[in-house]
Amino acid sequence: MKVLATFFTLFVAVEHIYIMFLEMFFSTTKVAQKTFKMTEDFLQNPRVKILFANQGLYNGFLAVGLFFGLYFFPAPFNTTIQLFFLICVLIAAVFGAITANIGILFKQGLPAILAIVSILFTN
Repeated sequence: MKVLATFFTLFVAVEHIYIMFLEMFFSTTKVAQKTFKMTEDFLQNPRVKILFANQGLYNGFLAVGLFFGLYFFPAPFNTTIQLFFLICVLIAAVFGAITANIGILFKQGLPAILAIVSILFTN
């Protein structure tokens, strides 16, 4: 179960690194247009680019927190750090599902839930 908990937590961290890069550096690409269901003209707006970069930075912080919990904090603090950041991801996914797109709940929230449950059953 520990391997599963590590896998899911690592998956969520890597997913948020991907989101960070997409939002901060590739927000005007075809992939971003498809992912966010927005037009190229809208994504080219300098204010929108700044908003996406800011949002991407937060996703990066979530990922870094998860990596710290996985690899840099000693037990038992590592579990607490992981759970904290996974709960932050879950809250962000619920908010995103309510305000933007229900798919966020499944794409970001479900992996976080699986990681949380795996961690709780490991301890």
